Amino acid sequence: MNAALAETHLADHPVVSKESWLAARKALLAQEKELTRLQDRIARERRALPWLRVDKDYRFDTPDGPRRLADLFEGRRQLLVQHFMFAPGWEQGCKSCSYMADHNDGANLHLAQRDVTLLVVSRAPLPDIQRFRERMGWRFNWVSSYGTDFNRDFGVNFSADEVADGNADYNYTIQRFPHEEAPGISVFYRDDAGQVFHTYSRYGRGVEAMMHTYALLDLTPKGRDEDGLDYPMAWVRHHDRYASEAPAKAPAAAACCASQS
Repeated sequence: MNAALAETHLADHPVVSKESWLAARKALLAQEKELTRLQDRIARERRALPWLRVDKDYRFDTPDGPRRLADLFEGRRQLLVQHFMFAPGWEQGCKSCSYMADHNDGANLHLAQRDVTLLVVSRAPLPDIQRFRERMGWRFNWVSSYGTDFNRDFGVNFSADEVADGNADYNYTIQRFPHEEAPGISVFYRDDAGQVFHTYSRYGRGVEAMMHTYALLDLTPKGRDEDGLDYPMAWVRHHDRYASEAPAKAPAAAACCASQS
């Protein structure tokens, strides 16, 4: 649906009696409850997945010096990692990953109450990460995996040849991907003996789990309102780059990550 059709649809939207509205709303509610039950079932199956022991000795650059993966749990048992697209040599982090990260600080305090440490990891050198983090005003922990295989091993970094040949192994399938960096979420568990296990990862549109703004937009009459854009997240900016009043249609900007199903 293009922008003109969308506006026409809103202008001509049916307006009905309260009784008719309630009947339509209750019919949709039945589907919403079905979806909620399905999501709960999938969450149980997700927790039942087997684990993979992490045997490689990854070392990360942190503001407190080099740290192993097991050191990043901060005394908790669960570690949730945002794979943030920020490669060595980039001037700034990906704007779509930044949109995702904008939701982290609000969630962080609550996650800690449920034995979860939230961490952001990028391949950029730590000084570049710290400079960009300060610019964006974020407080969450962000470490550098520069010089390690961590991003590649967890499916968010590809070689130039893999990108050129359309042979990137992303989201559990070989596919064409436009960049050497990709977004993702990975989850780890640390037992009492200090062993670390990889329990889950998700990619593509799965990272929307950390984009609360999208969930709110999905409740509105216009929804995400992305159909007329060059690509779905073309409207997103680094939060310090929005105009004081958002335009009705933001101009397209170069994509740093692609829409994936």
